[in-house]
Amino acid sequence: MQVFFNLITGMKVMKFGGTSVGNPDRIKALIPLIDDDERKIVVLSAMSGTTNSLVEITDLLYAGNINEASLKNDELRSKYHQVVEELFATDTFRKEGHELIDSHFEYIRNFTLRVFTKLQEKAILAQGELISTSLFHLLLQERNIKSILLPALCFMRIDKDGEPDSFYIKENIKRELKNHTSENIIITQGFICRNAYGEIDNLKRGGSDFTASLIGAAVKASEIQIWTDINGFHNNDPRFVENTKVIRELSFDEAAELAYFGAKILHPSSVNPARESNIPVRLKNTMEPEDAGTLITSGSILQDYKAVAAKDGISVLRIRSDRMLMAYGFLRKVFEIFEAYRTPIDMITTSEVAVSITIDNSQFINQIAKDLKELGTVEIEENQTIVCVVGDFRTERTGSAPEIFEALNTIPLKMISYGGSPNSLSLLIDTTNKIEALRLLSKHLFN
Repeated sequence: MQVFFNLITGMKVMKFGGTSVGNPDRIKALIPLIDDDERKIVVLSAMSGTTNSLVEITDLLYAGNINEASLKNDELRSKYHQVVEELFATDTFRKEGHELIDSHFEYIRNFTLRVFTKLQEKAILAQGELISTSLFHLLLQERNIKSILLPALCFMRIDKDGEPDSFYIKENIKRELKNHTSENIIITQGFICRNAYGEIDNLKRGGSDFTASLIGAAVKASEIQIWTDINGFHNNDPRFVENTKVIRELSFDEAAELAYFGAKILHPSSVNPARESNIPVRLKNTMEPEDAGTLITSGSILQDYKAVAAKDGISVLRIRSDRMLMAYGFLRKVFEIFEAYRTPIDMITTSEVAVSITIDNSQFINQIAKDLKELGTVEIEENQTIVCVVGDFRTERTGSAPEIFEALNTIPLKMISYGGSPNSLSLLIDTTNKIEALRLLSKHLFN
């Protein structure tokens, strides 16, 4: 048992996202990144665009548009047949690849012949990862590179609340790996899992990062690597701001703040398992593999301002009530309403007679507002953005934020959250002002 434990402890976990497996050339480019003497688990997402296409198919099936769903399915099947033609060098493996593609898309087509349900939707969405991992495993076989394909459905599970069952994952991945001690490359799927009832489910969008982190924690990995198409966390959003720079080191807490408040390179949930097990996370670029990327650890280099991120799709609810003045229990009643609708809160500010709360999930916003009206008057404002500045905001410091407010003195600030975290300061603004705010902050904080 000790020999086996030594075999899995210290493994690397390498996750490659949709853009990293986005076309045959990029899939082939993964081989030199993983083909060495190190033992590793390789987690793959679906090829970019696949999950969106599968969502389109399930939406059509829900709507009863069977013919259109079948056409979309055939269209996606044809794209994958072209991928097979370009991916493999020999007729033998092309034939296997085509047969593999046909089996998966016949599986999807069978759902057009019966009543469609939510559980079947999850089974269809899982096909993207199942296809990408099977094709990659087949490619390694063609290259005579030893590997195994370990289905995530054999060990990845969520509980009845939709949260990862860490004990189950740890025990079952160990059991699976015990049967494969001679191969250095273990390939598995990101995103997909089973639920508490054994049905196919998923970790929601962006869940491949989460998968990699959960696996890394389960096997006590030496490092979890998240490979995308960018060289790590930037100090601002490069889509809107010029001359951004890569942040070479971040703490888990700083990375969590950036990921949660809009930095797209890392899924917010993926930080926790690594942080709890103190496993370093490195963000790398498959197009520039020689770049060191961003290293995320428990340590932190204190710096006034490290990065800015922005999160769109925010709604703010303002509750005003004279009953709030000098009354204990008022906020408890407010929070219970959000809890009843399982809606997380992002920011909160209070005064003597009013409380403002932001949420990023507006599914139940009207029901929440209706219940809140039992406590006072309620206003809703949508199309808001939270801008998060990550840096050194320890409360014992003085003068830690003047540049932020100087930068944004021409932009109306709807809410300010400070003191809740020593790593960040957050501001609420209209989404129409987001790009200008990011550029102003870049100019004043980093240039």
